[in-house]
Amino acid sequence: MATDGTAQAEPGLPGAVQLSLLQGFPARKPQAGPPLATHLPVARVLVESPLPHLDRPFDYSVPADLDAAAQAGVRVKIKFNGQDLAGFIMERAAESDAGHTLVPLHKVISPLPVLTPAVRDLASAVAARYAGTVSDVLRAAVPPRVARLEKELLARSESEEDPEGDAAAPVHAAGPMPGNSTGPSADTAGSAASGGWDAYRNGQAFIRHLGEGGSPRAVFSPLQGFGPAAWPRLVAQAVAAVRASGRGALVVVPDYRDLDRLEKALEEVLPASDIARLTADDGPTPRYRNFLRVLDGSARVAIGTRSAAFAPVRDLGLVACWDDGNDLHIEQRAPYAHARDVLLLRAGQEGTACLMAGHTRSTELQRLVETGWATPIDAERPALRATVPRVLNTADSFEQERDPLARIARLPGAAWRAAKEGLERGPVLVQVARAGYAPSLVCETCREPARCGSCQGPLAVAGASGSAALPQCRWCSTPAPDWQCSHCGGRQLRKGATGVLRTAEELGRAFPGKAVVTSSGDHIKTDVGSAKALVVATVGAEPVAEGGYAAALLLDGDSLLRRENLRAGEDTVRRWFNAAALVRPASEGGLVVITAADTAAVGALLRWDPAGYAQRELALRVELQLPPAVRIASVTGPRAAVVHFTEGAEKQLTAAGVDLRTAGPAPVLLVGAAAPQRVGEDVRTLLFFPYGQAATVTRVLRAARAAAAAKRSGEPVQLRLDGVDVL
Repeated sequence: MATDGTAQAEPGLPGAVQLSLLQGFPARKPQAGPPLATHLPVARVLVESPLPHLDRPFDYSVPADLDAAAQAGVRVKIKFNGQDLAGFIMERAAESDAGHTLVPLHKVISPLPVLTPAVRDLASAVAARYAGTVSDVLRAAVPPRVARLEKELLARSESEEDPEGDAAAPVHAAGPMPGNSTGPSADTAGSAASGGWDAYRNGQAFIRHLGEGGSPRAVFSPLQGFGPAAWPRLVAQAVAAVRASGRGALVVVPDYRDLDRLEKALEEVLPASDIARLTADDGPTPRYRNFLRVLDGSARVAIGTRSAAFAPVRDLGLVACWDDGNDLHIEQRAPYAHARDVLLLRAGQEGTACLMAGHTRSTELQRLVETGWATPIDAERPALRATVPRVLNTADSFEQERDPLARIARLPGAAWRAAKEGLERGPVLVQVARAGYAPSLVCETCREPARCGSCQGPLAVAGASGSAALPQCRWCSTPAPDWQCSHCGGRQLRKGATGVLRTAEELGRAFPGKAVVTSSGDHIKTDVGSAKALVVATVGAEPVAEGGYAAALLLDGDSLLRRENLRAGEDTVRRWFNAAALVRPASEGGLVVITAADTAAVGALLRWDPAGYAQRELALRVELQLPPAVRIASVTGPRAAVVHFTEGAEKQLTAAGVDLRTAGPAPVLLVGAAAPQRVGEDVRTLLFFPYGQAATVTRVLRAARAAAAAKRSGEPVQLRLDGVDVL
């Protein structure tokens, strides 16, 4: 077993002794083991371990009795430092460079090769991009094992095996798709596409290219989120075109609601047996059953949430992602990979078509368009005007003249009239910024958020007592009876962003006799009927109305835009467009009322120009050299550990000629003067570097992290690449 060079070994000692000394435990003398396999007797095993310095294959000998089962991609048990650890066989080899007798494999957990070569290479690429470990990536890529399902598959494969075939052949030999060996015909796919894609520039060409077996790359901006022209049907038509060419497809969506809608749309154009649904929300058994269906080729279309990006689809022809700006696409465990980037890496490695779709365009996708990597697919202006609702801003000069109090009212007169008239035609959507009941508070004069004098936390009032209740801090619960604004000196408070429950209560009183439906938190509704009702939902929890909403009120816009985050504007625009796309066209009376100040973000919605907003936002990021114009790495942990890690990495990167810019270390949580920084508080340092030098940076950071873990020289640090919440 070869070491990875992260520590200095003593010359003249056998390889096993050197490795043992480096890992801090004594070497064992080689012992005679069982007879070994005659063909490729060495198995290179990746150990399932979170330790960065163990992120490399280790060589083990293959006993003769495990030869047939110990194939590349299977799960195995090995002896490592006196412990039984799990791992995957990455490959079989004829010999090892360890220079000593190898320890034999302890056990083959299952002869089913669940780690395919394509997914193995993808996991390695993802780990390299995010400076993580391959083991951490495989934890998300391969679902937890359900032994009963594997036994059923193996028994079925054995019963169908050709007696004259090779006994060592993979158990998941490809077979025809049940009920349809090649999917719908090209003519069927083309006719289906003409029902929606022909309304978009480059749309028909994209579908035709897919059906002919090509691999186009596109960024798609559909207009509607409901009805026959909704995004699920358009994505399903693209998948059907790929299946018509005899290839497989993979689609990743943010959550189970989008997954349900996509699955329903796909079942209209493909056999249900050809579709596999991969999401942890369904439970371990259904998830693993569908994973095995994809693995053995009986299902050629995989759909699911973020971990489905690694699905082992046969003859993959298309990878697609819906709403890539949604934070749910980010893996919550190391290395915090984004499903969009996983799919982009996969498209490059396997040469597949790529479709990134959303009602808006993220700055990352805008960068792909501007570099020429992807082609934009968007609607012509005549089709756009005939499809989208009318948008009205209560903060423009005309509305201000009609209603001088509109700037300070949470529900201006125009919004109230839109709700009243909309309820005569159908359901009305009311989007609010936050769940719960207690509203946050802002200054009555300057509208700046009210902060606690002790910890700088947000002030709020709880319960239904409203303004009569004493404001207190939501972080430390300190009351603030004598609060004074630090910006303008004002002493009067007002509600900033009222929760969804309080909003529903107030609207119920404003529109007596009308049903009020809420969707937020743990009680999110997927859809509502066409009945005349007020639907109050938090951002991202808007249900789909049958036939579309008659009107939508987008409240608390200023509260969303004021968030202290680099992507506050971009994320707010995405949430607005996702809600507005659920409203009927202007020709059918559809109206969207937004109650935010007149900003560039509001202008993008008024003009229905998400691409223009993304272009402007990216240009600003390029000028300021902020992500995604450059890549970013954050190092978080105790101050001494962060300084030691970043100084060592910076020295190596500077010597390598990397154009590196650093910021920090700075406290992770900013505190007020009354609570000064404590010794030992976690800090964060940011490293900014160009895309062209990213491979060098991630390689150095990865090696530095592995060396620090092997030496155990200090406290560990958290290393994160391209985190969207660090700025």
